[in-house]
Amino acid sequence: MVSLILLSHSKKIVEGIKEFIHQMVTDVNIYAIGGTKDGSIGSDYDAMHDTAFDAVKKGEALVLFDLGSSLMTMEMVIEELNDEEKSKIKIVDAALVEGAIEAAVAIDIGKDLDEIIDQLYNLKLGKI
Repeated sequence: MVSLILLSHSKKIVEGIKEFIHQMVTDVNIYAIGGTKDGSIGSDYDAMHDTAFDAVKKGEALVLFDLGSSLMTMEMVIEELNDEEKSKIKIVDAALVEGAIEAAVAIDIGKDLDEIIDQLYNLKLGKI
């Protein structure tokens, strides 16, 4: 099964998206990583690291993000994975809210990672 990793500089943003999605689909594993350890706006390398390693142990993972430093931080985390683990996690350039909803529904109906990535193509924002 594919897990969904949501990254934002704000914990409230990703927690809100997760809550919204779980009102529609409940059987989707969603990680919501936002803000820093002290609750400030920013990115938390350790939280992303732990999440990525946990997600690839369980299967595959799709990562959606808000801004560039969230992307850069997750790219650094992915560099630490071995080749097999790297093949199980994909960062997608898509609108965070709309992409998360569409991805969660696709996961819920059993689509695989590549199918979900293809489905999100129309939500591409040119962030990568």
